[in-house]
Amino acid sequence: MTETSGLLRIRRLPERSSDSRSELDSILDACPFGTLATVVDGQPWAVPMLYARLGDRILLHGSTGAGALRQVAAGAPASLCVTLLDGIVVADNLFNSSANYRSAVVRGNLATLERDEAECALVELSDALIPGRSAEVRPSTRKELAATLTIALPIEAGNWTVKTRCAPPSAGDSDPGVWAGVVPIRIVAGEPVPAPWVGADVPVPASVKALRREAFR
Repeated sequence: MTETSGLLRIRRLPERSSDSRSELDSILDACPFGTLATVVDGQPWAVPMLYARLGDRILLHGSTGAGALRQVAAGAPASLCVTLLDGIVVADNLFNSSANYRSAVVRGNLATLERDEAECALVELSDALIPGRSAEVRPSTRKELAATLTIALPIEAGNWTVKTRCAPPSAGDSDPGVWAGVVPIRIVAGEPVPAPWVGADVPVPASVKALRREAFR
């Protein structure tokens, strides 16, 4: 086994890992942001980014002026880490306290999308984050497209890991006089706040109303 392949195995609490592709997809689809990481000139580089999974690849975008992002787009190995905190696990002692979570790491080499495909991908990325929004606004201009780097991380067998915890606290001291349990955590969309220049008579668009009704899972 090579050093790289060893990174693709979960050694700590392996019973919490999963090789289910459907579980990977559900985690990636439930969270709109992750951390993209690589090495640039021998130094670690990581940045939080919005993304969207479309089939067997993950779409990301950023400024063409971002040097480290260009290096990733040129084929430097990278990984995207996604974590959802589902609950704080409160045990009857600090050692046994924990968290319920869903996490995924996808590794691979990203590829730059050419202009025509990139334009479609940016629309798909936007609609994955805010369904229907692209139909409510003007198309991107050539200048905007030229300033945007659109890249895709393939989801390939053997290049991802999934780890989750969904359980009450362990027995710990089993002290009946000390409260123990789980505090669920959810991320929800709040009431939309209009930009300062938006007129008072401009209604909230359907895409934003729908986003308000949907809670992030």
